[in-house]
Parts: sequence; structure tokens; C-alpha cells
Amino acid sequence: MNRLLARVAVPAVAASVALVGCSAPAGTPAPANAAPAGSGTVTITHKQGTAEVTKNPAKVVVLDFASLDTLDALDLEDRVIGTAEATLPSSLDEYADVERVGTAQEPDLEAIARLAPDAIIISGRSAAKFAELNQVAPTIDLSSDNAKPIESLTTGAQTLGDLFDVRPKVDEELAELNAKIEDAKKSVPADTNALILLTSGGKVSAFGPGARFGGLIHDVLGVPAAATDLEASQHGQAVSFEFIAETNPETLFVVDRDAAIGQQGQAAEQVLDNPLVARTPAWTNDKVTYLDGADWYLIGFGLDSTERMVEAVKDAVS
Repeated sequence: MNRLLARVAVPAVAASVALVGCSAPAGTPAPANAAPAGSGTVTITHKQGTAEVTKNPAKVVVLDFASLDTLDALDLEDRVIGTAEATLPSSLDEYADVERVGTAQEPDLEAIARLAPDAIIISGRSAAKFAELNQVAPTIDLSSDNAKPIESLTTGAQTLGDLFDVRPKVDEELAELNAKIEDAKKSVPADTNALILLTSGGKVSAFGPGARFGGLIHDVLGVPAAATDLEASQHGQAVSFEFIAETNPETLFVVDRDAAIGQQGQAAEQVLDNPLVARTPAWTNDKVTYLDGADWYLIGFGLDSTERMVEAVKDAVS
């Protein structure tokens, strides 16, 4: 197997590409469709450096579920030959028979090597394994920034569009998504506020502006935060039921982590069903929205999943 080491440059959030070996004589009309799989190479700049990859690769291993969601939206599901072990949501059930190559956090390098992929696509859960994965095949890190979810989605989708030579379709999908975001923002009442909660193992954590979940709900869609000084960590700030009662939110957005990852545990509805939470306007006015854990926790910001997330918030506050 050829092993291609990425030339690590200064990490960059934005991705850029340079085409190699695919020039055409002057005056040659551009093809109407994407180039045939395996046509030339393309240099991708990503979170951990650069990778020179076969342009429009025929075989990719995808350890990032947001990228898997985006590839699905772009009708590129036939290129995926391996993915991470997880309880896939119904939106990605067509990948049920795709070979599993370990978890995102602990990928099986030997299993990936046997598949001989043209490229490996990862994000935050696999970022620590970048160097090892990059020894197997050119690896592209599309890790996102919780505080800038739409910028991260745009960068990741455009990178995949350039890699697979479908950039016009990506730009069209992004334009449609941005229009839906603007429409959703108009639905947010000025006199409301919201608190975002995650339940896991019977415990509760909260998220505010600039944090996971909050980056979309508060910063992008403009839903006012009921609590603005929360720690912006990956799994939120641990909070008590007394904190929820004192914060007194008008709306509650709830993510059930256990359900999202297929783990046995007390359902979010049961965790929050207590007298303190019941005193809040959110509970008394039936303004508690249980968000789809698959989209919000497992997948993250893909082209299709983000559209569903935007619609969920719009429906909750309208």
C-alpha cells in the first residue's frame, strides 16, 4: 500500500485546494458533471495540515458522522467503504451494511488498511489519531468549532465539494440552508429565552452561548439565553435542578445523550420530571423541546442534519 504523509503546515480553519495533474488545453469546455473517480489529485488544507488526495476518490473511510451526513446529502454514499461503530440514526440507515472500522475515538488501523481507502475523513472525536491514520491513507481533519457551527459546516462541506468535484452542488445546498436560517431567525420572539440541557446517566449539564448546541441556538438563530455565564465545555456545565428553577427559563431544549448513543439509562423526560423543574415557565407552558439526539449529539453539523436542527428550533419558538 502506498503511504502518503501529509505535509503539516500551520493549522487552518478554512480549507483550500489546489488541483494537480488535471489541466486541459485552452478552449476545452468544462465537463457538465463531476470528473470520473480517481481523476488526478487535489491538495486539501485542513485542521492539521495538508493532504494530497486522489481527486473525486472512489473509496473513502469516514469516521466523522457530520461528513457522512454531508456526503449523503450530496448523493456520494457509494464512495463510503468504512465508517465508525455506532448506533446509526434512521437518516443514515443506508450505511448499516458498510464495514465498521473501530470507534471514532479508537479506529481499527488494520481494518482500515485492508480496505485500502483513497482517503480518510475525520473530525474531533478522531483528531488525536490523525498521525496514525495518516500513515494508512491521506487523512483530512474536518473538526468543527462549537462557537462557529455554520462557518465550520461551510468549510467542511466546501472541502468535500472540492475533493469530490461537486462544489456547485455544495454551494447550492449551502445557499438553501442559509435562507432557512434567515427565515428561522425571524420566528424568534424578542421576549423569550431558553436554556439548553443535556441529560446523561441521570445527571444534567447546561449549555450557553458559544458552546456546543448554544452556538446554533443562541449565536446563529438568535434565541436569547436564559443563562449567559455557563462554562463552554464539550459536555456542558454540570447543573442542579435548583439551578434550573432559579434560571426560570421560558423554553427548555433538551438532548438525551443516552438515547443518542444507544445506551441504557433514564430517559430525559424522567430525569427532568421533578417539582423544581415543574415550576419553570417552560414546563408549565409546555415549552420543553426534546431535540433529536442523533442530529444534535451524534452527527453534528452536516448539510442535512443542520437543516433539521434549524427547523426544530424554529418550530419550538414559533
